[in-house]
Amino acid sequence: MKKESIYRTCISLIPIVVLVCTLAISISVFGSDAILGASQVSLLFSAGVCCALAIWLFKTPWKDFEEAIKSNVGDVTTAIVILFLIGAISGTWTMSGVIPTLIYYGVKIISPKIFLITACATCAIVSLMIGSSWTTIATIGVALLGIGKAEGFSDGIIAGAIISGAYFGDKISPLSDTTVMASSVSGTPLFTHIRYMLFTTVPSIVITLLIFLILGFTHEVPEGIDISSGIELMASKFNISLWLLSVPVLTAIMIAARMPALAVLMISVITASIAALIAQPDIIREIGSATAASGAKDEVVMFTGSLRTIYDSVSLSTGNLEIDKLVSSRGMTGMLNTVYLIICAMCFGACMRASGMLHHLASLLIPLTKSRTGLVASTATTGILLNGIVSDQYLSIILTSSIYKDIYAKRGYENRLLSRTVEDSSTVTSPLFPWSSCGMTQATILSVPTIVYLPYCFFCLISPLMSIFVALTGYRIYKRKD
Repeated sequence: MKKESIYRTCISLIPIVVLVCTLAISISVFGSDAILGASQVSLLFSAGVCCALAIWLFKTPWKDFEEAIKSNVGDVTTAIVILFLIGAISGTWTMSGVIPTLIYYGVKIISPKIFLITACATCAIVSLMIGSSWTTIATIGVALLGIGKAEGFSDGIIAGAIISGAYFGDKISPLSDTTVMASSVSGTPLFTHIRYMLFTTVPSIVITLLIFLILGFTHEVPEGIDISSGIELMASKFNISLWLLSVPVLTAIMIAARMPALAVLMISVITASIAALIAQPDIIREIGSATAASGAKDEVVMFTGSLRTIYDSVSLSTGNLEIDKLVSSRGMTGMLNTVYLIICAMCFGACMRASGMLHHLASLLIPLTKSRTGLVASTATTGILLNGIVSDQYLSIILTSSIYKDIYAKRGYENRLLSRTVEDSSTVTSPLFPWSSCGMTQATILSVPTIVYLPYCFFCLISPLMSIFVALTGYRIYKRKD
């Protein structure tokens, strides 16, 4: 029986090795353009290898793969629609002047020395209130990225500060779906789970904020960057007005009222489109005239321009290349490659799960669970690895909790230790994998490759280590009395 288990585990490693090798080749050849198709082919090819091996050696019925793929892809359909709407928000918020207004006043108010810590703390507070890292990054995060660029910070460090703050709130907010999922799957009451996470989450975010504070004070604006002239140039292109901030304020109110995400994003797109017609008619007319037929009525041109800001990649010429990058948008079409990649990643994860290979890979870590520290370290490692294998934080949370729930029970530990460890690993490390749904989404929204921002996502990197450190000290870790 033991030989059979070892045999199946070795076979289960083959698709992972194939995936890592093909992705490495794709990224080395195509670079950041690998997302345009090469990475997708790697995922589908690896899924095919998984299916072939399972059918040939494990006698897994083909129907099991079809059902698993249908289930996995079905689970992310809402996320895909949200992704398209986030693309629409990027376009409408930029061309309506919302993002330029936030950048304009942000640069004037926020000192470069405290920008990084301010960006991280702001995203942490917003994400804590709304419970969504994606929405936080797609709205306030995009604006902060523009402010940071204007102040001379690199794309990677700005994105790292934004994502670190956003995933702090996503991890600990009672409104977050990952928080609710981790507590419910492990059988831990929600607020018991949140209170217990404070022992690892608060130290992690404090260390993160200190790092960004130090990096901010050591930052020097590079020569050749004239912040004031660039911002004034942007202001000459857009009608900058404080009333435009009513669009993000309305969005925040709807989120706080716990309206459905799809409804909030759709209403936000509509209100931003109306604001664009009122505040930026010349820009909308410029965008529409590039597509509308020659001699078309002004109403047709404006209508065409409004639609293009929603669905198309749009850029404006201000005479300054850096400012042009700040005020360009990708629209819904800019999300297509990410959607393509998410679907392929879900197919690979489904095949690995249906074949039973995930279960066999998890068995490799079971011998490490005899000590308290080994158990927590093994759980955290599994959560991180599953993020890379199944490419989805929700699946990682569910599978990690399912694998270890009985082990924690047999070792006599409370369920809240399991739920906290899962959140410290599965939730926060999800944006660190270029091919995962979160990694692809954040890279697309911010237009910063995952590998570029990864070294600066300090909160995401520290959290799993903090979970293991607290387990090592034994602080507030108890065994069940029963």
